[in-house]
Amino acid sequence: MNSTKLKAAIIGSGNIGTDLMIKILRHGKHLEMGAMVGIDPASDGLARAARLGVATTHEGVEGLARLPQFADIDIVFDATSAGAHVSNDAFLRSLKPGIRMVDLTPAAIGPYCIPVVNGEQHLDARNVNMVTCGGQATIPMVAAVSRVAKVHYGEIVASISSKSAGPGTRANIDEFTETTSKAIEAVGGAAKGKAIIVLNPAEPPLMMRDTVYTLSDFADEAAIAASVERMAADVRAYVPGYRLKQRVQFDRIEEPLLIPGVGRIAGLKTSIFLEVEGAAHYLPSYAGNLDIMTSAALRTAESMAAKLLQPLTA
Repeated sequence: MNSTKLKAAIIGSGNIGTDLMIKILRHGKHLEMGAMVGIDPASDGLARAARLGVATTHEGVEGLARLPQFADIDIVFDATSAGAHVSNDAFLRSLKPGIRMVDLTPAAIGPYCIPVVNGEQHLDARNVNMVTCGGQATIPMVAAVSRVAKVHYGEIVASISSKSAGPGTRANIDEFTETTSKAIEAVGGAAKGKAIIVLNPAEPPLMMRDTVYTLSDFADEAAIAASVERMAADVRAYVPGYRLKQRVQFDRIEEPLLIPGVGRIAGLKTSIFLEVEGAAHYLPSYAGNLDIMTSAALRTAESMAAKLLQPLTA
């Protein structure tokens, strides 16, 4: 075993799991692939993993537990579905209580984790939730506004190509909106959050686009714009294709608006327009939703692994 790296397993051999595997194989600093787990023996992800020399099983987490490589697995990424993650976590934890789970589904049984906002707070957690692709793209922007002014309401619209949404993503639409909305509040700092996802069938496929609206106390617009630009640069450190599509827009709402669940509020409306271009490790570059999710998960797990390895490398 390489004493400078921990072994990771990925549950879910679809688009997200396969993209994540390629990232670990190419860029893993403190992590290396231990196993790829699926339930479809004919899946492209399992075939690709086998060609790349990664141990595979098509028998789910039970099959993972039977692999000899399981003894060395320290971190497991779950890229299945919200419902499956609950049982996967319980099963693996019954065998290895200390195993680390990085949840790429909207199950949210562990704390929400957005690397640039609160990633360092959860390095010791046994299970962390990566929210959703839309959450990873937009919650940093809500947090950027929140660190300048009190945000009463945050609304995000994530638009992704339907070709980049696999069956797991499609099965989790309701959980996507609920989990993202809650994380806008818990991590982004908004008093009330709302999330919308659009699967765009356009041909040729369109790149991931995200729109963020916040209604906050009146504040220094230049300070908010600067905070947003700094946050975008921080995200770009691990998602190179993350960018602002135009300058941050502001509207001063002098007459109070009725916000459902919040009440009548006047304040500063901030509009932020984003684009996320994927690294094309697995799907083409239009699949920025894959790239930001797997990049955030890898950044989180790498930080966890670095901390776990400190006694070994000190």
